[in-house]
Amino acid sequence: MILCVAVDDNMGMMFNRRRQSQDKNLRKYLIALAGERKLWINSYTEGQFDTPLPPAIVSDDDFLKKAGANELCFVENQSLKTYAEKISEVILLKWNRVYPADFYFDLPMPEAEWKLESTSEFAGNSHDKITVEVWKHENI
Repeated sequence: MILCVAVDDNMGMMFNRRRQSQDKNLRKYLIALAGERKLWINSYTEGQFDTPLPPAIVSDDDFLKKAGANELCFVENQSLKTYAEKISEVILLKWNRVYPADFYFDLPMPEAEWKLESTSEFAGNSHDKITVEVWKHENI
């Protein structure tokens, strides 16, 4: 599976059980990135998207168990280390700031196994720029 995770400069994801930030251009980016593939989310994340959900988006609270090999999972509020063996790619969407955080990206990514494939940027709606890092696992 391919993870998409929005993080701050300290790899924070949430504070006090709430997402640190959100951006409508980031959501558009994820939908475009998915293309014909599924974009999996859970009920917490579903509230960010217009209803009815676009056809590519599937909301299921067990999405990390159900997602297929080349399908995207936008993760905001779940631990990831349990799913490490299923994850072939990580797309970090960086806010380029530090927010208060008490929940962090917890997927171990040792340099021997993960390689930074590309870095790009796009203009957010509420953020001047959002940096996109694409990390590929060497063995999955």
